[in-house]
Amino acid sequence: MFKTTDLYDKHLEDLQVAAPIFRDFGGRLSFSGQIVTLKALEDNTCLKAAFETDGTGKVLVVDSAGSLHCAMMGDVMAALGASNGWEGVIIHGCIRDSADVARVDIGVKALATIPRKTIKRNQGVMDIPLRFADVVFHPGAYVYADEDGIVISAKSVV
Repeated sequence: MFKTTDLYDKHLEDLQVAAPIFRDFGGRLSFSGQIVTLKALEDNTCLKAAFETDGTGKVLVVDSAGSLHCAMMGDVMAALGASNGWEGVIIHGCIRDSADVARVDIGVKALATIPRKTIKRNQGVMDIPLRFADVVFHPGAYVYADEDGIVISAKSVV
């Protein structure tokens, strides 16, 4: 097990530290893995497609432009990700069904909750660098998240 504070103390400026804008929602408060990225605004079609693949050792990072208009994920999607081995998801946007998401064995960090769901338009771009929360999430890099925050490293540090 790791603590982001210990990782930072050991690796200092080799790590990026995300701005503290996220709340914890999932059944796992501590999670880590190799980054898979998705840029999608208010459309979770590609998020579902990603969660349908093997996510063992991976964390999905979703940039929904910080939208507070609709939820990118709910309990059904969280359960799908967990069933396919995803360690967690970090959403620069909202989720819904938060009480049920809290019972799913997956890490979830997001900005807030909202009941409104997305519109399905089949729009989204996978595996590109994403910039939000004062950091850049590069596909293939490693992310570590716990109650104290999120740190990112170009290589595995655990």
